[in-house]
Amino acid sequence: MDARRRVAMLLESAGGTYPEQAGIVLADRAEPLWQLLVLSNLASARIHGSIAVTGTAALIAAGAGTPAGTLELGRLHCKEALIAGRYRHFAEGTATRLNDCARLAEDEYGGDLRGLAAAAQYRPDRTRALLQRFPGIGPAGAAAFCRDAQAVWPHLRPALDARVPVGAERLGLPVEPDRLAALVDPSDLHRLADALVRVALDPELAERVLDAEQVSAAEQEPAAERLPVH
Repeated sequence: MDARRRVAMLLESAGGTYPEQAGIVLADRAEPLWQLLVLSNLASARIHGSIAVTGTAALIAAGAGTPAGTLELGRLHCKEALIAGRYRHFAEGTATRLNDCARLAEDEYGGDLRGLAAAAQYRPDRTRALLQRFPGIGPAGAAAFCRDAQAVWPHLRPALDARVPVGAERLGLPVEPDRLAALVDPSDLHRLADALVRVALDPELAERVLDAEQVSAAEQEPAAERLPVH
C-alpha cells in the first residue's frame, strides 16, 4: 500500500472541510476563529454534521459571524437563523448558549479568540481546557475546534480527535498521530483529519476511496502486464 497515494485519494473524494462547507475561510483572525467555535458548538449536539454546517452558515449570514454580532442579533434571532439553517431540534437551547459564548468571548478576550491561545500559553491541553469554559463546548467540541484550528495555530499539531484513528483504521492507514501526520504537509493536516472523521462516520466513503485507488493502480500498470495470458 502506498499510504500517501491513499491519502491523496481520500482528500480528493472527501470534498471540502466542514468549515469550508460552512463558508468559513480559516485564518488567524478574530472572525473565522469565532465562526469555527460556533460550528464546533453546533456540531457538539447529537446531529448530522451537514446540519451543523447549514446552521452555522445561516448564523453567519444573519450577522452572528462575530461575538459582537451574535449579541446584537440576540437569542430570538439566533434561534430563527438556526431554524432557517435546518438546525431545528436544538435551536432554542443552542441560541441561548451561543449568546452566552459571545458574552464570554467579549468579556474574557475582547471578542478575539487569539487571546485564548495566548492565555493558554500556546499549550494544546490548556487550549482545550479553556475552550470548554464556553457553554456547549465539551471535550469533543474542543477537540473538533482544535482539529480545524491547527490549520492556523501550528502549536496544536497534531490535533487528531478520537474519530480520526477510526477512519484511519478503516483505510488501513497508521493510527498513531505522528505517523499519520507525516503523510501530509503540516498545512494540510486539518484536511486529512476532517476527511478521516468523515470516513469514521461514513463507511461507504472508505469503500469509495479504496475502489478509486484500485482503479488508479490498474490504469497505471504497463499495458503489456494487463494483457491476458494465452
